[in-house]
Amino acid sequence: MSKKLYVGNLPFTATEDEIRTLFGEYGEVDTVELLTDRETGRPRGFGFVQMDDDGAVKAIENLDGKDMGGRPLRVNEARERTERSGRSDRPRRSRW
Repeated sequence: MSKKLYVGNLPFTATEDEIRTLFGEYGEVDTVELLTDRETGRPRGFGFVQMDDDGAVKAIENLDGKDMGGRPLRVNEARERTERSGRSDRPRRSRW
């Protein structure tokens, strides 16, 4: 089995390779996904890491609060995404 971890407060300069290497110290990393702003393409400062269960537990214990690029990381088990209230029933407006 594997777990999906939320990784927040990332430096905007963080790369997928850096995150893979950092989390790889604690277990096998399956995927790394760093989110970017849809309109600007700039990093949003958070992402997700999918890794083996034992490694995920160790990564949370060792990396939550750890400094990366002058910022304390937030690492915990990702929660399922929920619908944002007020958005799903609103009709989409065209930008044109």
